[in-house]
Amino acid sequence: MTQPTTIRRAPGTSPQLSNLLGAALSLAATGVPVLPLRCGKAPFGNCRRCAQNACGGRPNMKTAGPCRCPGVCHAWAAATTDPVVLTSPAWTTAWRRAVAIAYHPGAAGLTVVDLDDAAAIAWAREMLPATWAVKTTRGEHWIYRGSMTSYNGVRPGVDIKSSMAYARWLGPGTGHLIALPDTVRALAVKAPAPARPTPITVPARTESGPCPHRSPVFLERGIAMAEQQITTARSAVHATVYRTFLAVLSTHGRCGCLTDTHITRLFTAAQTKGETVRHCTDAWTNARTKLGM
Repeated sequence: MTQPTTIRRAPGTSPQLSNLLGAALSLAATGVPVLPLRCGKAPFGNCRRCAQNACGGRPNMKTAGPCRCPGVCHAWAAATTDPVVLTSPAWTTAWRRAVAIAYHPGAAGLTVVDLDDAAAIAWAREMLPATWAVKTTRGEHWIYRGSMTSYNGVRPGVDIKSSMAYARWLGPGTGHLIALPDTVRALAVKAPAPARPTPITVPARTESGPCPHRSPVFLERGIAMAEQQITTARSAVHATVYRTFLAVLSTHGRCGCLTDTHITRLFTAAQTKGETVRHCTDAWTNARTKLGM
């Protein structure tokens, strides 16, 4: 993908049509399948023949290209690099009504990590390798070379757009395009459903006598083991964090052993695995509730 070249407006052509179509043709020439977007940043609806896939849909919905009908149908699957299709009467009508350009990343061999807000961008800067970044209205698109399955909501404020999806063309960005890393592919791996925690019976603390858990060595060993359990988790991170918090609280939560420093260590370990402060707080609160604390 490169920045579209400037296209001169033909006599009698509206600036809107000239600018969008010119940019679309420029992108298509680089091998990026494009399509127009209407108001609301959505694809145009199917024509009557294709309404609700009455035509049977595309013969192969995993590829981009012109639909069998002359209209801009089937959303991302309509994306094409064919200048004849892009400048056809039906498409020209759509370009006149369009407000933006979209492209099919997967068909161009690309993956877009759509970061919807500042929190998502901060997470990406810490957890993902830097690549070509494009500013959006509220966040950024991080674009990698390579395609994969598209997923929405892989994390709060994070979507993956590649195969069978479309992304808006928002102009040139900054940085250098790098190969799609395993860290992005791993975001699409569905974690198994969290196992239901085994009920824990916590003995009531007696009012007299020393706390049995006040040994600094015992407490330090427990916190260190909890940190290790979280940082070495390869899947089901949410469930692992919750179970670990539950185990720590069941052992040390009632006797006043835990300090803010200990809790911060546990939260930090969870955040290095991609958990947010809110997720950590929720897991801690749920564990306390489970134990009746």
